[in-house]
Amino acid sequence: MSLTGKQKAAMLLLSLDPATASELVKGLDTKDVQELAVEMAYLNASGLKNNNESFAIARQFCSSLETPAEGFQIDFFLGELLKAAIGEAKAQSIQTQISSLLHKRDPFIPIRSASSQILSNVLSTEHPQAVAVVLSELPARKSSEVLGLLDENLRFNAIGRMTKSESLASEARVRIAESVCKKIEAISSSNASNISGDINGQPLRKVAVILRNLSKELRDGLVDSIKEKDSDAGEDVLKLMIIWEDIPLVTDRSLQEIMRGIDSRKLALALHKADEKIAEKIKSNISERANEALEEEVSLMSSPKKEDVQNAKEEIIEMLREKNRIGELAFVEE
Repeated sequence: MSLTGKQKAAMLLLSLDPATASELVKGLDTKDVQELAVEMAYLNASGLKNNNESFAIARQFCSSLETPAEGFQIDFFLGELLKAAIGEAKAQSIQTQISSLLHKRDPFIPIRSASSQILSNVLSTEHPQAVAVVLSELPARKSSEVLGLLDENLRFNAIGRMTKSESLASEARVRIAESVCKKIEAISSSNASNISGDINGQPLRKVAVILRNLSKELRDGLVDSIKEKDSDAGEDVLKLMIIWEDIPLVTDRSLQEIMRGIDSRKLALALHKADEKIAEKIKSNISERANEALEEEVSLMSSPKKEDVQNAKEEIIEMLREKNRIGELAFVEE
């Protein structure tokens, strides 16, 4: 994610305790403090706050960094920060505006914070198109949970619409968000859950990640319903459930079983200039002997052709996909 200057400053403040952060903003104008507070709330609410990135940014400004404690509460932090920086009266005024500003930026934030049960109750009376829009705006795991609670016909129709490439106008999406928000507020405003990161990308990829979190029986039924309407889309969804970049999310046991069947030459090709996380994940799930053989192959390798590297990756991914098709591939979702 590419951060703006204000977002970097907000990320830094989120990495500090309220007292330290307050000292950093005491000299700022009220407007600047408000903008920073909004950025902080947005980074947290939209799941974009990244501890690794926060640490990297903080290192540019501080020689030491106090790691946020477990159970960090953004509302408390903002309240303490604003009170210390500009006084309690102004802080209360600013905080009343933050929710409104966040809603204008992303009207789906309140929806993401609702429980899966409440969302399924609300969506059960919505049009399949509205359901598809809401599901596409939720984190993949939460979408899976909500999808599993919906009526079978509504579930199939919503997934079918999510596989379509056309998108609704922003005004229509806002209207859907406002309608769903009102119904959520009518049912409950106190039973919220933490917001996690979303998975960006093509519509079919989002559908694929949502479906892979379901039970095999339910997942296969939904894939079959997609294939009935569009066989190519159905096959694409199956493939997009596991791609090369997903390897760090595969559980160790699942990956170990796959790695036993891959020769060192093929593995060396696949890991040529591979992402460090992927390489480390694979190396940590093969035996010491296999690692030695891999290192030997790497030392003998000069400049492999791009197509050879890609073919090696595809062979590994196909093995993972086959294991996923039979329901034996497990993921540790982020």
